[in-house]
Amino acid sequence: MRDPAEEQDPPKRQLHPLPRGLVELYGLLAVLFVLVPEWMAGGALKGFPEGRGGSELPLPSMAWQRLPELQLATMGLAELRLLARREHIRGYAGMARQRLTNRLMRRLSRRRGTPRTL
Repeated sequence: MRDPAEEQDPPKRQLHPLPRGLVELYGLLAVLFVLVPEWMAGGALKGFPEGRGGSELPLPSMAWQRLPELQLATMGLAELRLLARREHIRGYAGMARQRLTNRLMRRLSRRRGTPRTL
């Protein structure tokens, strides 16, 4: 008699590995289609005068310096947590970025009346 557990298990499929030559061909195609165009684009960008001397980014506008919303948006999560620590916000270490930003905005606007620079 057959065991009922054997009838329920599907037969295991045998996986056949790809031939080594085919794997090497895929690797060569990946280099040709991905890396070579990257190298060509990098070489073309070095040919522009801006690429040689390093272009400077424009200075932040006055709005970026005045509005705390924009300043908080440019901060990383570690910087936001440091600011929350200085502002004595409880539980800041476990908060997600959006929730922490909202709490900081409320605290900053309440403490300073009208929003100004941090």
